[in-house]
Amino acid sequence: MDGSATPQTEFKMVKSRGILVPRDPAVMTAKLRRKLRMNAYEAKEAQAVLRCVAKGDTVLELGGGIGYISTLIAKKRAVKAVHSFEANPHLAPFHAQMHAANGVTTVTTHNALLAARKGKPQPFYVREDFLASSLEEKVNGMPVKSVEDVEVLGLNAVCNELKPDILVCDIEGAEADLLPNLKYKGLRGAIIELHPQWIGAQGVRAVFDAMHAVGLAYYPQWSDQKVVCFRAEWATK
Repeated sequence: MDGSATPQTEFKMVKSRGILVPRDPAVMTAKLRRKLRMNAYEAKEAQAVLRCVAKGDTVLELGGGIGYISTLIAKKRAVKAVHSFEANPHLAPFHAQMHAANGVTTVTTHNALLAARKGKPQPFYVREDFLASSLEEKVNGMPVKSVEDVEVLGLNAVCNELKPDILVCDIEGAEADLLPNLKYKGLRGAIIELHPQWIGAQGVRAVFDAMHAVGLAYYPQWSDQKVVCFRAEWATK
């Protein structure tokens, strides 16, 4: 499952929320750099994870992106481990350089997709704009840079192996299809970024029902619009 890589090139850094992010032109755009400097990148998710994650936790992150949230968790909380799953193999070296720049040693990047069960590798379409890279062959006419076969692992098998305390999920609309398959009941909390523009009301209900089924309840105090938090136990005052 380990998709980590050793960085080969040193870049200047952008500082955001106390962590360093490499200014690699393959990933870093002017818009992203501006958001990072203003602490506006993934701001709601960052706030939620720092509230929810505690010392000694094992965190399972679905949708690692540029590695910002996994690095933030490991840097700001004395976690046991963060396991970050990201389908785009081109982001693994970027993760490695960010972790090294921040002295982070508790994050493992896995270049894999999670599904209801383990399956055949799936084609992943990489585009110049990493945010537009996806399992979809055609996205608004954007050209494909490369096609990579990505390992597919079973969600519950991974959970049973890693035994996470906290789930962090930002998978661009796939949450409504994936999370209803979750059977693992060892979570203390979950932070999920919803994408109602793609999954609709039925998909939102499916996510909430999935969390309730594994013993978690919606926690409004730590939720903010589309970033929703669930906890196993919480105070009402």
